[in-house]
Amino acid sequence: MDDPSAPPLVVVCALRIERLALRAGARGRADSSAPVVVLRTGMGPRRAERAVTEALDDPALRHAAVLTSGFCAGLAPGMRPGDVVVADSTAHAESLAAVLKAAGHTVHLGPLAESDHVVRGAERSALRATGAIAVDMESAAMLRAALTKGVRRLAAARVVVDTPEYELVRVGTLRTGFTALRVLKDLLPAFLDWHRSTALHWR
Repeated sequence: MDDPSAPPLVVVCALRIERLALRAGARGRADSSAPVVVLRTGMGPRRAERAVTEALDDPALRHAAVLTSGFCAGLAPGMRPGDVVVADSTAHAESLAAVLKAAGHTVHLGPLAESDHVVRGAERSALRATGAIAVDMESAAMLRAALTKGVRRLAAARVVVDTPEYELVRVGTLRTGFTALRVLKDLLPAFLDWHRSTALHWR
């Protein structure tokens, strides 16, 4: 049963299919000590920033941890669909990466680039040249909004849905999409472990 005194975990994603996968992973987690909110923002940085800002106006989420998740495009050589990318731009990145690795996931820790559109072809190479290892449209905006609202426990973990070698036209239509969906569904238990470990001194 949820402990009403424990801080909530807000898991933020952009797409309906991402929310369905995350919620499926949350079902049956009766051992969780804190409430979990799965927030869908819609696609694109503007929608993401606005939705997170509005959600965090709720007094019930004042002490919440915010974890952005969903899909991303891999940029680095050797990445495979289903790998997990943890953005290294937050203070809790290494602790989240460690928890995900302990859960058996293949994890890459590094810069997560921001784009306002789906990146393909030569754009991937250009972003890779900046040092980024993956790219998505919402994580940076979600993180900015949470930081602006004073969130202290914050991280981003995205699942690689395609790579330069296997570009995906539509999530769920190819084997790589199904692989990423399966991994995303399996992330919630690790997210909750991370949340518990970082919430020990939240008060």
